[in-house]
Amino acid sequence: MANLFDNLEMPAAADFHVHLRDGPMMEAVTPTIRQGGVDTVFVMPNLVPPLTTVQAVLDYKKRLQAIEPNVNYLMSLYLHPSITPDTIREADEAGIAGVKSYPAGVTTNSSSGVVDYESFYPVFAAMEEADMVLNLHGEAPPSSPTNTDPTQQVTILNAEETFLPTLKSLHERFPKLRIILEHCTTAAAVNAVRQCGPNVAGTITAHHLFLTIDDWAGDPINFCKPVAKLPSDRVALLKAATSGDPKFFFGSDSAPHLLSAKKGLSDGGLGAGKCAAGVFTQPNVVGFVLEALEGAVQLGIAKKEDLSQEKVEGFLGGHGRKFYGVPESSANIRVKAEGVNVQNVRVGGAGNSEGGMSETVVTFRSGKPTYAVESV
Repeated sequence: MANLFDNLEMPAAADFHVHLRDGPMMEAVTPTIRQGGVDTVFVMPNLVPPLTTVQAVLDYKKRLQAIEPNVNYLMSLYLHPSITPDTIREADEAGIAGVKSYPAGVTTNSSSGVVDYESFYPVFAAMEEADMVLNLHGEAPPSSPTNTDPTQQVTILNAEETFLPTLKSLHERFPKLRIILEHCTTAAAVNAVRQCGPNVAGTITAHHLFLTIDDWAGDPINFCKPVAKLPSDRVALLKAATSGDPKFFFGSDSAPHLLSAKKGLSDGGLGAGKCAAGVFTQPNVVGFVLEALEGAVQLGIAKKEDLSQEKVEGFLGGHGRKFYGVPESSANIRVKAEGVNVQNVRVGGAGNSEGGMSETVVTFRSGKPTYAVESV
């Protein structure tokens, strides 16, 4: 690791896609938000059961605030058949920032997700009127086993690109609706976001700035949904992240799973024997992003002048804060090139509210050095 960002001082970052779970896992990972250099997070609602009522969302926010009160938690509802336009109006009055759409069955805790977007048109109209954000997990569901046409099969490699016409259709029908295509992984997704109007943006994770298909094939720690794609797709993501384009900003999709679930030794939400999808980056997210952007310069993907403080701050929070209409951070962080070695997180054990033996959540790039981040 070089030291391009040594002693960089900037506002605390905003992470517009985090999974904080519940129970002992929540207690273990929520304190790592500030550790990673972040003070504002958009929180995913795919708990078990999912957060489909305003009161459930507000109760969850209180549990998070009790653990770490010095974070601005932007909360979301889980798009579900029980959600109505009246639910949206109630959520807007309660200050809930967005609604998350999961296509049914594509990722962790998505079994209650969307099968037919058209059935939610009245909900989207209410969201458009309330100026609430629609957050899209942008993958098409897997092909039905009855679909035997090999040219029409949806796989984990083309699920995102197959979904993009749905994004464009929703934007055309609801042009004033703010939409985020979350965790973009392909050049096609980047282009689709750019082709839409200013109400459509895309988030990019830290781990997708590093990974390609060979990094997760056979390695459960790097396996997530949507999966990392080709080197050319990674280049497109790095160019978007360093472009200064306000349509792209940071959303880590940090998703903790116990090591036993990542290895398929316990039920990780998909059934025992299957690898749980998710990469955990929360404790080091700012360091990872800066490391990836610096790597883009070393690879010739970006120029040093592309990494101005204005562009870095924009990607790590400024663009997203403006899109969501949340205030700038009043807290500052400083980045140090001396660095830290990435550490894993322990869940459970002595001192945990439920007791029991502790287990490990393996952090992305565990044991490797990355930038250190301190509050100033």
